[in-house]
Amino acid sequence: QVQLVESGGDLVQAGGSMRLSCAASGSIGIINTMDMGWYRQAPGKQRELVATISSSANTNYADSVTGRFTITRDKAKKTIYLQMNNLVPADTAVYYCWARFALLRTYWGPGTQVTVSS
Repeated sequence: QVQLVESGGDLVQAGGSMRLSCAASGSIGIINTMDMGWYRQAPGKQRELVATISSSANTNYADSVTGRFTITRDKAKKTIYLQMNNLVPADTAVYYCWARFALLRTYWGPGTQVTVSS
């Protein structure tokens, strides 16, 4: 089974930066065929897409984070990252790592809290 573990969530003031990491455990051959990414869920709201990165490094971003966030991938380490710059209070949420193996399975990490104070 593929397992995902996020790290890097913290409390920061508006305008600050933060980098999240998501390390995957399991077969490197399987993990490196997966699309991966980040979702977030703010208090009282539904989970929403933040960014995704495919096995071929194609990326997709939510409009609300375009230009501020960057998703990257290190296949040798089975890890993805989310660099977050110019953070605003609306970015406050639990951030979840996500991975999809073709159309067969979807995996979620337990989440990491990001809090941006005004």
